[in-house]
Amino acid sequence: MLQLLYRSCGLLLLLTGPALASAINTSSGWNMPPGVTDISREIYSLHMIIFWICVAIAVVVFGVMFWSLFVYRKSKGAKPAHFHENTTVEVIWTAIPLAILVIMAIPATATLKKIYDASDAEIDILVTGYQWRWHYQYLDQDISFFSNLGTPRSQILGEEDKGDFYLLEVDNPLVLPVGKKVRFLFTSNDVIHAWWVPDLAIKKDTIPGFINESWTIINEPGTYRGQCAELCGQDHAYMPIEVRAVTEEVWLSWLDEQRETAAAEAASGEREWTLAELNERGAGVYTTYCAACHQADGSGMPPAFPALRGNPVMTSAEGRDKHINAVLFGRPGTSMPGYGTTLSVNDLAAVITYERNAWGNDTGDAVQPSEIRALLDR
Repeated sequence: MLQLLYRSCGLLLLLTGPALASAINTSSGWNMPPGVTDISREIYSLHMIIFWICVAIAVVVFGVMFWSLFVYRKSKGAKPAHFHENTTVEVIWTAIPLAILVIMAIPATATLKKIYDASDAEIDILVTGYQWRWHYQYLDQDISFFSNLGTPRSQILGEEDKGDFYLLEVDNPLVLPVGKKVRFLFTSNDVIHAWWVPDLAIKKDTIPGFINESWTIINEPGTYRGQCAELCGQDHAYMPIEVRAVTEEVWLSWLDEQRETAAAEAASGEREWTLAELNERGAGVYTTYCAACHQADGSGMPPAFPALRGNPVMTSAEGRDKHINAVLFGRPGTSMPGYGTTLSVNDLAAVITYERNAWGNDTGDAVQPSEIRALLDR
């Protein structure tokens, strides 16, 4: 009977498994957060109802067990009864757990139906996981950007004190309006990741070649943080999620800013950049996308990640084309991915220029965005 009751509780708890995992992200660390959406609060209420049902079952079952052990102990002369099948007992200890299971399954099923109903969304966002960053594409707004870890590497390396949001801050947060239904489509560009924001009660795997779906309506403005919840590689801990919920007025203003920024970025790709401008921008791009593998000082981690400092490919005119092709298209058979579809032409030109002039490489070579665009358009 104890085993049947235990399984009854366990099956229903599995229905809220993803939400229960968020207990580690609460201030107390003992329970999941109620969250800031109607569905997250419904999940929280369901979790608490089932929790207390399981507590009551445990009290009854273990109470009867310990009472029996105490009252009918051998030292008091108790003699064990010898009997076999009892149809009545069999029916009772099967029917009671089944009834409990059905009682818990009814509200759980109703909540699950709401969780999977992403219809009538007002905003659609494609979320793509990369090693190790997120890409957000607002499908209705023609706006897209990458969101990278915002924690300085000096904190990660222990060179300065950790900030309040260590490994939970990003350079470009996902911005959403409150009160609007947002539909998320999840996929991945490389390996399996998992987009997890406890306050929104969303935890979905992002799988290459497959689309998962979820939704949210955020009730309260604020910043809500999460992490990749799938072991996706050596920098798994370095791809946080930051969602900034704003009012309708701020949301519309943000959309205008994003469009203006995109237009200015596109226009700047047509002009001639100075070597100083390329190096300055390239330093930031390198820190964000390259330093984790090739190190901040360009020393690399041979043999998987060769040193860039003093590398003949970086310092010779003959290696220039090879260098550009490696950054744009990657190197098959190695851990070097191509960034031609990840970074803008401005970022690509800047980081290549920086690598050819940093750490004493000093080639004086300036790679222009127009050159990168011509290569990508071929």
